[in-house]
Amino acid sequence: MAEQSGIIPLKGTIGNITFFKSKSGARAREKSGIDANRIKNDPAFERTRENGAEFGRAGKATKLLRTAFQSVLLNVSDSYMFSRMVREMMKVIRADATNPRGQRNVIDGEAELLTGFNFNAKAALGSTLFAPFTPSIDRATGVLKVDLPSFIPINMVAIPGGATHFKVIAAGAAIDFEAGTFVNGTADSTALPINETATEVLSLAINVAANSTQPLFLAAGIVFYQEVNGTKYGLKNGALNALSLVSISGAVPPPPGP
Repeated sequence: MAEQSGIIPLKGTIGNITFFKSKSGARAREKSGIDANRIKNDPAFERTRENGAEFGRAGKATKLLRTAFQSVLLNVSDSYMFSRMVREMMKVIRADATNPRGQRNVIDGEAELLTGFNFNAKAALGSTLFAPFTPSIDRATGVLKVDLPSFIPINMVAIPGGATHFKVIAAGAAIDFEAGTFVNGTADSTALPINETATEVLSLAINVAANSTQPLFLAAGIVFYQEVNGTKYGLKNGALNALSLVSISGAVPPPPGP
């Protein structure tokens, strides 16, 4: 793929070159000379078909996970979040030691590999909130929690310019990647002032499905506000907010047959 350097960016196809606009700017690439039917049926492209099937599965799983957390992602994500997660989801699928290549999936993979994923690459949680916290997943009750002891905000929060308040947020979901469904929930603290006054002990709990056999995902984060005349406004459209997957419990395998 090449970058267009002309004064007027081109769009469309000329000969064997396709010109288009992406988030990274005007680009150009050579059209593939391989017939689609050959890729679909030629034994020489078996690996290509296998890779394509698993990549498609990773994209579908990423879309479902993003949808499950959409309510908190509205103000906490970067423009490349989806592609970054697809890359990590491929690692989950490739960790599937049960199914043959081309049929590997998230359910039989290692969903725990997504632990630590930051939805906003511009604001990692570990570089924004320094207060210690304890994430926990109780599969039997379906309760996902983030517990924080009391802390002094001005010492334990990386404060963006203009911020006067913050909230600690949590989100959780039980996701059925095969059926394309999920049960989710969110919790957050009150808007806390960024000052030298210690916070209360925080315990953010989300109830999903009790005794679920599906992968369970727990995310924690921090969002910033600026108070003006008694009203709190989100800071800089969420560009400096942070959210990370802090605990994951993979799918429970079915009991062995008789």
